[in-house]
Amino acid sequence: MKKKYTLVVLTNAVAGKEVEFNDWYTKKHLKDVIAVPGFVSAQRYQVVGDPVAADPLFKYFASYEIETDDPKAAIAEMMKRAGTEQMPLSDGLDAKMYVTLYETITPKVTHA
Repeated sequence: MKKKYTLVVLTNAVAGKEVEFNDWYTKKHLKDVIAVPGFVSAQRYQVVGDPVAADPLFKYFASYEIETDDPKAAIAEMMKRAGTEQMPLSDGLDAKMYVTLYETITPKVTHA
């Protein structure tokens, strides 16, 4: 049975390459990642306003929804493609990043 997961990716652009980084990430990279079997959607966010608790270490946040019975295989396939023709990387991407897979444990809570 397929379960739902969210891959959280926090990133920054290399200084002076923010436009190139955002163009690549939004127009190319999101589509390359959701082409990986098990990945079903992707969305990007950026920091806005003053921090709530501490200065953010990363300016950008990407969320990838995954539906699979084998999350390790989906992540392994994504990593296998990273840096290849199937998923070229941008030199505007800062090498320091945070990438973690989370499993859904509750349904979404909404207003009734």
